[in-house]
Amino acid sequence: MPVISVANPKGGAGKSTTALVLGTTLAHFGGTVSLIDCDPNRPIAAWAQGGSATAMRVISDVTESTIVPTIDRERGGRQFVVVDLEGTASRMVSRAITRSDLVLIPMQASAVDAAQAARAVDLVREEEQVLNREIPFRIVFTRTSSAIPTRNEKMIVEELRASGIPVLTTHLNERAAFKSLFTYRVALAELDPILVNGVPAAQENAQRLSEEVVELVATLTKKARA
Repeated sequence: MPVISVANPKGGAGKSTTALVLGTTLAHFGGTVSLIDCDPNRPIAAWAQGGSATAMRVISDVTESTIVPTIDRERGGRQFVVVDLEGTASRMVSRAITRSDLVLIPMQASAVDAAQAARAVDLVREEEQVLNREIPFRIVFTRTSSAIPTRNEKMIVEELRASGIPVLTTHLNERAAFKSLFTYRVALAELDPILVNGVPAAQENAQRLSEEVVELVATLTKKARA
């Protein structure tokens, strides 16, 4: 089953949020999901201590020696494996990328984030050379406006596409509900709309992102088998 790694060497790009939103949304719609938390700060492992009723399995006790067998074990019995990678180039990151069917690279619409995202792209391409096969990846913009894209955002998107860097159509918008996942340590569907603003809009955003990722993975899998 598909392995989706989430990677970016820059902190604050929305890596763990993207992984958590994707994993819990897939689980909410009936998918069997394992989320492997490789971040040294263990944000998703801490989230899992909150008592969420989601069926998503969270695994955090992984090392560079165990990451590959852990991924292989989980992909054998789950429909989706999401891997939240540590925010640095390391052997663990490299090994997880080699096992990935898709690498998502979250970034905010800023020149600083674009430069760090480029480092993540370079890392994927280095692993492609080692394996002598393509490792599909996509940039996913985070913390963007849900209304009108800023001029800065449009310019960065155009520059990425002009450079041949593929970008997901759906962005993970700036929403209080996404931050509240870590505050209340539950899934989006479990947030109280009275306590947290914009829960329905966040759920719709998460569903659109998940649907695009699932459709992309299905297309890539079909292409690989052809």
